Amino acid sequence: MDGAEQQQEGGEQKLSKKQLNKLAKQQKKQEAKEAASAAQGQQQEQGGDEEDVSAGKYGAYGLIQSGEVKDIKFTELKDIDESMHGQDIWVRGRIHAIRAKGKTCFIVLRSGVYTLQIGVFVTEKVSKAMLKFVSAVSRESIVDIQGTVQKVDAPVESCTQKTVEVHAFELWVVSAAKGQLPLQIEDAMRRAPTEEELANDKENKLATVNLDTRLDNRVLDLRTITSQGIFAVQDGVGYHFRRLLRQRGFREIHTPKIISAASEGGANVFTVSYFKGSAYLAQSPQLYKQIAIAGDFGKVFTIGAVFRAEDSNTHRHMTEFVGLDLEMAFKFHYHEVMLTIGEVLIGIFKSLQAEFADEIAAVNQQYPAEPFKFVEPALVLKFADAIALLRENGVEIGDEDDLSTPQEKFLGKLVRDKYKTDFYILDKFPLAVRPFYTMPDPHNPKYSNSYDMFMRGEEILSGAQRIHDPDFLTERAKHHGIDIGKIQAYIDSFRYGCSPHAGGGIGLERVTMLFLGIHNIRLCSLFPRDPKRLTP
Repeated sequence: MDGAEQQQEGGEQKLSKKQLNKLAKQQKKQEAKEAASAAQGQQQEQGGDEEDVSAGKYGAYGLIQSGEVKDIKFTELKDIDESMHGQDIWVRGRIHAIRAKGKTCFIVLRSGVYTLQIGVFVTEKVSKAMLKFVSAVSRESIVDIQGTVQKVDAPVESCTQKTVEVHAFELWVVSAAKGQLPLQIEDAMRRAPTEEELANDKENKLATVNLDTRLDNRVLDLRTITSQGIFAVQDGVGYHFRRLLRQRGFREIHTPKIISAASEGGANVFTVSYFKGSAYLAQSPQLYKQIAIAGDFGKVFTIGAVFRAEDSNTHRHMTEFVGLDLEMAFKFHYHEVMLTIGEVLIGIFKSLQAEFADEIAAVNQQYPAEPFKFVEPALVLKFADAIALLRENGVEIGDEDDLSTPQEKFLGKLVRDKYKTDFYILDKFPLAVRPFYTMPDPHNPKYSNSYDMFMRGEEILSGAQRIHDPDFLTERAKHHGIDIGKIQAYIDSFRYGCSPHAGGGIGLERVTMLFLGIHNIRLCSLFPRDPKRLTP
């Protein structure tokens, strides 16, 4: 008995012959459709088993919440070379570039300043489905890849690892980049063309990213190989500054950043509300370093934020920067301190060149610069001799005038040509251009026991012997028009005897910028602050 007859007998109302025939046709049509669907599903299932040999070898981890521990040993990109030919390894990095065509897909994987070419090819170990998945992974996504290291016949010019590539057979997305990127990493890494290059290549100018766009999207700009190199070098500056000073018996201290009076005696300070009164952001740790010396610390240094409320929109000024400051008691002459600082800076330069060759090369790809030159011991020029050198080369300048920025740069070129060094010390500055706490020169009261240090013709350190006699210090403060009441505690700290001492303050970002030959200090500040920028 068929379904139509069952329905006819079991139903409360009898159906006509025409209705019965129609119902029978509908039922047969449905059965045929279900049979075809089942056959198609079985065929797809069998076909999938045959084709997707990569099943379980690709996909996305999902949100990693530390739910399990995976026993995977990763290899750093920088360590992969031809000696590893034939080895299966795991690597993690960002997809810097991706290009798929036919049964192949090439990925440039990036980690820090290093890049590696990854090849994904349809083979007996890699399915079309895996290739399709890999080809769709977005740029800047973080991925884990397992593959075999292979030597290459011709150098991979687009990558730092030029002699090898990895043939992948497993790929997992760790964290996917979502949405459209506000800037392309390769554009942000591209060397800006010169005027001559633009003139010769007007039809094929490639995109570059301007400074404001970089800083507005700093999270992406920091990923560039250039930024990775800059901040690796900057980390080295701070590390070796601390290491070399500790080797010389210096002690690290931490000084207040909220103070009751302007530390440099000027008006360029940030005023902040402080309960029922006002306070200032420290322009310098100067006063507190000196108090530490008076407290018999002997040799001290500090690394911390410094604030300058100067409306200076130049390539080398910021309203907040990192100060590398030091102070040292000496026996009889402030040159004991000045030369120590010179030795420390030379030690930093030597360490950077020895340890960060890859990072320096990465930065120079975008910002070409002559290698930083220095002589040992450091070149020391008297200020009067520098003035004479400038005058010999056509610069009009007075004996007691401070150097302008163009004059500093020109002097730097003259010194490099004559003495073969980008680093030098100017000693004995005019007293009138130095802070109130600077010790005058005992032989010529127009000059002072003070010094500046320069890299590529730009100042990176200002220092001096400090006045450690309270009466003389009071006299000098009054001469500068400083309210004695606001610095009385500072003056009083020298009333109970204090060792003669000197020191200086270095701008971390300036050292980084000038060592690498970069054109703007903002590129050397993780999150720069200037009169026009307070974010991100």
